[in-house]
Amino acid sequence: MKDTSSSDEEKAALEAGRLLFAGACDFLVSAADENDLPPLGGSEVAFAGRSNVGKSSLLNALTGRKTLARTSNTPGRTRLLNFFSLGGRLILVDLPGYGYARASKTDVARWTQLTRGYLKGRPQLRRVCLLIDARHGLKSSDRQVMEELDTAAVSYQVVLTKADKMKPAALKRIVEETEATVAKHPAAHPLCMVTSSASGAGIAELRAALAALAEPAAGG
Repeated sequence: MKDTSSSDEEKAALEAGRLLFAGACDFLVSAADENDLPPLGGSEVAFAGRSNVGKSSLLNALTGRKTLARTSNTPGRTRLLNFFSLGGRLILVDLPGYGYARASKTDVARWTQLTRGYLKGRPQLRRVCLLIDARHGLKSSDRQVMEELDTAAVSYQVVLTKADKMKPAALKRIVEETEATVAKHPAAHPLCMVTSSASGAGIAELRAALAALAEPAAGG
């Protein structure tokens, strides 16, 4: 008799992810300093990565909204921590991109300090999605962030973006190389997720993974 329990569980996880991200998603606040951070509450998932890695596109793809991340694209807000609530069950946190060169050293230092302080001191932060451009793989700045998350014992998972721009063989190679590196980091999830905001590849699977971290639904 064929064991269908695994496939049934996968289907249930995908459906839970679909329902969570299809629901209400509301902008909460943009934080410029620690005093602006929302009060401690439900589970949070943060999205980090180098500038232009595709964070806004991924957030829009996950929620099925073309302009969800528009708030963080308005002048001055790309350097803030932006919080969005998925029906009160999961908070999505869009972090400033690192590696951004077109800014003063003072500004870079300010938002870098804010971001690192948030990552190290937010008790309800369940996971960091560390976005890596599949075309370029891990860079030195990414490795530095991974080491800091290891030190702070903050769980994180590497999410490769822009997979549609890679040929299958090259993509397979970059996934293997990235997972080999990730295996050496104690706070990292062992598997990389491969996504494309353009084609939709991996989006349902990422929704399912994040839904597993959400607070239970009311009455559930």
